[in-house]
Order: sequence, then C-alpha cells, then structure tokens
Amino acid sequence: MKFIKKWFKNNQKIIKFTLIAFVIWQIAVIVIIALGAKYFPTTNQYLYTEKQVVNPTWLWSRANFDGMHYLDIARKGYSLYQQAFFPLYSKLITFLTPYFGGRNLMAGWTVSLTCFYLALFFFYKLIKLDFSEKVAKRTLIYLLLFPTAFFFSMVYTESLFFFLIIASFYFARTKRWWLAGILGGLASATRLPGIFLFPALLVEWWQQNKIQNSKIKNQNWGLSLLPIFLVPMGLLWYMRFLTINFGDSLMFIHVQKFFGAGRSADKIILLYQVFWRYFKMLVTVEKHTLTYFVVVLEFLTGIGFLVLTIFTYFRRWYSYLVFMALAYIAPTLTGTFLSLPRFVLVLFPGFILLSLWAEKYRWLRILYPLIVIPLFIFCLILFTRGFWVA
Repeated sequence: MKFIKKWFKNNQKIIKFTLIAFVIWQIAVIVIIALGAKYFPTTNQYLYTEKQVVNPTWLWSRANFDGMHYLDIARKGYSLYQQAFFPLYSKLITFLTPYFGGRNLMAGWTVSLTCFYLALFFFYKLIKLDFSEKVAKRTLIYLLLFPTAFFFSMVYTESLFFFLIIASFYFARTKRWWLAGILGGLASATRLPGIFLFPALLVEWWQQNKIQNSKIKNQNWGLSLLPIFLVPMGLLWYMRFLTINFGDSLMFIHVQKFFGAGRSADKIILLYQVFWRYFKMLVTVEKHTLTYFVVVLEFLTGIGFLVLTIFTYFRRWYSYLVFMALAYIAPTLTGTFLSLPRFVLVLFPGFILLSLWAEKYRWLRILYPLIVIPLFIFCLILFTRGFWVA
C-alpha cells in the first residue's frame, strides 16, 4: 500500500493532466459523431451493423472498416484474407467479451480506450525524461488534435500498438529491459511495425553502454541484451501460427492485394516512385471529390513525416530515429501512402518535434490547431459515416 500511495503521489500531476485531456477529447469525439450522424450523409458499404442487436447502436460506428474484421476474428477466428490482421488485439477482445455479457464491440472499445489512456500516461513520462512539463503537455495535445487521432478511440489496433511502443521505449530508457522486451514482443504480435522495436532497442542499449577501448563497460553484455530478443517473438509466434494453419508464414503480406488497396505484394516500390505516383494523381484525380481530399491528405502526410523523420536525425535521437524511419518507410514500399495518415500516429518523435518547434515559433502554435482541428472534425465524421479516410 505504501508503494501504491507513493506512486500516485509521484505521478499525481501526470495522472490529472492526462485524465482531463483524455476525457475532454473523448467527449469531443462523441459530440462530433452525434452531429455527423444527424447532419451528414452516409454510405452503407463499410458501416458496422448487427443482425441481432447485442451492442448499443451508438457504438456501431466505432467498428467501421477494419473494426469489423477484428470483431469477426475475435468471434470466429480467421476467415478468408483476414490474416492481414495481427492477432493480439482480437485475442484481448475475445478474452474480455464474456465480462461484457457477450458484447464484443463494448469489449473492443474498452481495450482501445484503456490502452490509449495508458499510452498518454507513458508518453508524458517518456517526454519528461528529456524535456519540460510544458513540452510534454503540448506534445500530447498536438497528438490528440491530429486529423486521424480519432482512430485511438475506434475498434482498431492503434491504441494498443501505441501503448506498447511508448511503454517499451519508456522502460528501455529507464533501463528496465525485461519490461521493454516483453512489451516489444507484444507489439510485434499486434502490428508488423512492432518488429522495428528490435533494432531501435538495440541502438538504445548501445547508447546506454558507452564504448571505451573497444570494450563495453558492462561485462555481462550478452545477458543484458537478452530481453531485447523477446521483441521478434510476437511476430515469429504469428508466423508459426500461419504456417501450421494455412501453410504460409508470410500470409499477412500475401493477402494484402485482395483488399483492393492497390498495394504491391510481390515487388518493392521506392519512396521517390510513390511521390511521383501521387504527383500524377494530384493532376489527374477529379477535384472537389472525397477521393481527391484523401489523396491530398496522404500526400501531405507523406511529405510532413518525411521532413520530421529527417529532423529527428539532427536531434540525435538515434533509437527513436530507427523506429520512426523504418515504420515510415515500410508501408510506402508497397507503392502507396494509403492509410499513412493513420500509420503515422505511432511515429511519436514527430509530435515531440512539433511541440519543440512550437515552443520556438509562435506562428506554428497558431497555425497547427487552425489546420488540424477542422481536419480532425471532418475526418472523424467521414469515417463514422462510412467514407474512407485512412
């Protein structure tokens, strides 16, 4: 009990700020969804519905698009082409569903909200290792306002994955390597980019163990490295599952082409080629359409986070840089920026950089919310009404 009281006392300010920010943000999400349902048109193709109403109807829009797949996997196991979706998130939904009276959507939403609050808490603590409370608070606010941040409150893996990434880095930075490795292993069982924690944590370990006379100070370096090798275990476990059940360890890659997203699964497309493709789309796609809006959003996200990745290098955050660069580049190798506005949510060094720049430049403090808040509202309404955003 003394430990718990001491812990709460030491983290009281962080808990208070993150909880207030989280609650206000979630209330805003609920209000925007309600207004969108009342005044905005809808399309039925990708809306989550239930033949037998089990979950409350006001939650249905939280499981549009990929959410339907995660709930379906949680309920029945993997069906055709669903191997693209990694298993941990659905496993958690399956585990919690009985505690919600069979309401799997309620269980999934709870997982997402719980993990996102924990992610905010650990993100604050991670930032505080290097910067002031002011920077930590602004970074969290900038993340919450980002146009696709609403995915953290949907039945998507974003919240769980973000929490595992942030917490793994936090425990690595504070030299609790076994926790970092375990959380990293869970991350690679949640989304493919989780595997990029492996080289990132190796770099972090290297930075913490300075080299002198070509020898590492810590003579037990082999043992101290061991926890990091837990990171690939989540991915390897899923690959083994796919091999045993479907005869293809890389099925999560091979089924991508069946989702009609224009991704290349059999060859690598370089980044400059992707940018060129988007230049052509900006010229050829009909203006004043939702398709054009999404193309512009993806293109600007691609440029913006490429710049942020480059500047992460100049800050010498090498472990952060390894994860950010690999997690940014990997989805583009399929030849598209599709879903990139959602994928970049976990590229946390970018949001720290934005906060630091805003500390220096007043125009950025004004311009960022003016741009992202309307986009956040519009993108959230589009998603919950069944239109593709990311």
